[in-house]
Amino acid sequence: METQPTLWGEVDDQGRLVLPPEVAEHYGLRPGARVRLEEDGNRVRLHRPATHLAKVYVEPTNRCNLTCRTCMRNIWNEEPGRMSRATFDAIMASLRQITPRPMVFFGGLGEPLFHPGTPAMVAEAKAAGARVELITNGTLLTEKRTRALIDAGLDMLWVSIDGARPESYEDVRLGAALPKVLENVTRVRRLRHGSHFPQPEIGVAFVAMARNIADLPEVMAIARRLGAKQVSVSNVLPYTSELRAEILYAHAISDVAYMPSHFIPRLSLPKMDFNEITREPFFRALRSGYNVSFAGNNFGGANDACQFVEGGAIAVGWDGHVSPCLPLLHTHAAWLKGRLRVSRCHVLGNIGEHSLLELWNDPEYIAYRERVQRFAFAPCTFCGGCELAEANAEDCIGNVFPACGGCLWAQGAIQCP
Repeated sequence: METQPTLWGEVDDQGRLVLPPEVAEHYGLRPGARVRLEEDGNRVRLHRPATHLAKVYVEPTNRCNLTCRTCMRNIWNEEPGRMSRATFDAIMASLRQITPRPMVFFGGLGEPLFHPGTPAMVAEAKAAGARVELITNGTLLTEKRTRALIDAGLDMLWVSIDGARPESYEDVRLGAALPKVLENVTRVRRLRHGSHFPQPEIGVAFVAMARNIADLPEVMAIARRLGAKQVSVSNVLPYTSELRAEILYAHAISDVAYMPSHFIPRLSLPKMDFNEITREPFFRALRSGYNVSFAGNNFGGANDACQFVEGGAIAVGWDGHVSPCLPLLHTHAAWLKGRLRVSRCHVLGNIGEHSLLELWNDPEYIAYRERVQRFAFAPCTFCGGCELAEANAEDCIGNVFPACGGCLWAQGAIQCP
């Protein structure tokens, strides 16, 4: 069984914590880097420096072969397109300037495999020394593409499976058939080179809604049968009025008043059996308004924490535009607290004109990431009570575009693999 090695640091004679070199390199802990520390009981959480670029999202295309019920394309009017060779060459030139290499994640708004050159892009990124992951709806995983991705050295293949039965799956993934997708992923597993740690690893992504949440246990069983190493569950972002009835987090982002966590009473629960005796008390404890921890793990730890800034991420669209995160890669609108909130895209520059490091190290952008780490934005996800909450242009405490107070990724309600 694969186990995580125990890592040790030591304190030198001047009281400074010295970490193993490989850990310092992995998290960008270079001399002079400013590191945010957060006390958590008997532990101290060390946040990645805002200066460390660790992950690059690459969107090969914003086109797709499906018309999923949950997709942003249902409400937008942006130009469709696919990444040019010149744009990808510029990305690769930037990657080779960065040590250690950031992880490259092929995904975005469209279906990556709808671009015929994606397997070759995976091969180039892998040859440059990056870890490479890709997310797909699984419908285009032909044997030829599968062999190409395996030969390219893809590290992780994420497959979106939003239902466990053909009818529930096809109710969300319009234009797809679940048996065919499962057949395709099974072929990936069969064709991988024999090893104790075969590649690519398989992950399953599930978008939870009122209409399909009952399928989650069986989706987890499907993932196990497919040999998946990870299952990632996200809530749905309601781009359309119809999807407002599908959200499962209306109370989750509002039950506890917006205040610093040290003002909220704590409830520490031990490990226990989940059964007909404990189910109702446990559920009521979670809804009690307490800051709940279970066996030392905080259930509320994702609030006001941007997964993209914390992960050292940046996103490159099919047209070469570079944005801080996937949600800001394209202008879109979604419902929040009964209001339609417009999130305008935020473009830092174009990869054809500036390298990733030039954009990443721009002083204004560093200051923005540090502000996001502090998350000094208005509590729009909790409040949502004024006109300023209808867009990300500014907020009621003086932040200007992009104001991130209405971001559900930062509240742990929406997440990307």
